[in-house]
Amino acid sequence: LIQEARKKKGMTQQELADKIGTNKAYISRVENDIKDVRLSTLRKIVEIGLGGELELAVKL
Repeated sequence: LIQEARKKKGMTQQELADKIGTNKAYISRVENDIKDVRLSTLRKIVEIGLGGELELAVKL
């Protein structure tokens, strides 16, 4: 989902990484499900990096 959103915004991995203060390799690992991401980091990627809003839902 992150990769799709990033591409829709016309951003490179490097541009996204720069916006959130990390490196391109980290973004690549997150996008390819190689790296588990903390909720706080996911929020930073979505809200600061991509200008979106992170919404979570729990269904039981």
